[in-house]
Amino acid sequence: MAAKLFVGNLPFQASEQNLRELFAQAGAVESVKIITNASTNQSRGFGFVEMSSADEARKAIDLFNGKPFMERSLTVSEAKPQSSHRPSGDRGGWRR
Repeated sequence: MAAKLFVGNLPFQASEQNLRELFAQAGAVESVKIITNASTNQSRGFGFVEMSSADEARKAIDLFNGKPFMERSLTVSEAKPQSSHRPSGDRGGWRR
């Protein structure tokens, strides 16, 4: 069963291919997604890597958490499930 990892403190110049190659050292990589700013398409400095098994995900955490990648120390942990409650975007203003 696949296991999803959160990868933080990514260098802004890192590509999904760079991450795929790095995490392949821990096992089979199912998918890679670097989160970008919708308006500028620039990396937001974090992403997700899905490994093909929980064992490979644990190995990736052991190998890469706190380790340098393109001159930045990565933060690698199990991804938390996305909350079903997302902010509505209401930032105040008039209420009835």
